[in-house]
Amino acid sequence: MSATASPVAAGRLPALEGQTVAVIGGSSGIGLETARRARAEGAEVVITGRDPGRLEHAAQDVGARATAAFDATDAAALERFFAELPGPLDHVMLSAGRPYYARLAEFDFDAALRSLDQELLGPLRVAQHVAGRVREGGSLLFVGGTGARHASVGLALASAVTVGYPALVAGLALELAPVRVNLVAPGFVDTPLSAQILGDGLEARREQLRAALPIRRVIGPADVAALAVHLMANTALTGATYDVDGGQQLAVAAW
Repeated sequence: MSATASPVAAGRLPALEGQTVAVIGGSSGIGLETARRARAEGAEVVITGRDPGRLEHAAQDVGARATAAFDATDAAALERFFAELPGPLDHVMLSAGRPYYARLAEFDFDAALRSLDQELLGPLRVAQHVAGRVREGGSLLFVGGTGARHASVGLALASAVTVGYPALVAGLALELAPVRVNLVAPGFVDTPLSAQILGDGLEARREQLRAALPIRRVIGPADVAALAVHLMANTALTGATYDVDGGQQLAVAAW
């Protein structure tokens, strides 16, 4: 077990004992940490990712029951993944894709369409496959974000997706009931993807957030994973968006 995984407290039953969790996009970052946390809470996990080598390493790390290497934007591969599952699931989490940022003058419509396919159509495809494959009372969980809620140059498309995502989740919660549907919305999370995007500016961003956030530290994948697993386990929660940003939306200097 990783040092970042929280062991079950003495005297408490594991929250996901006997359940099966599939994490689409589970080979790194938030997805991997959620798979790790779910395992610590007694679940069997199935993880997917695009990179077979990284996926194999992640599977060994968390003790995954099964893996599948494919791009979550590939509709045929996604359908095949769900069709080949050996049995029903209790929870599915989609943690894949990234928003598209660009000023209007440099706007690439092909890249924007790929982003929309990942951010809006992708969740709908997953939701279609979840119907009939997730047990009653189970859950479908998406990962969005809070960063584009504030209008800014270059964020027009990302803001539209960010604002629309909660409405999508609420509608799916009604259509898929009694399967529950929720959205986790992190602010900045210190992940390999963040490091890739920011490059040499990563440490400066960390320092800015440590100084500006009310919690005085940077959010990590384990923070988001703890919320994700809680949403899986708490059967009273559906159709809602849950922010996990350390108060970033309250701290103007953190933007």
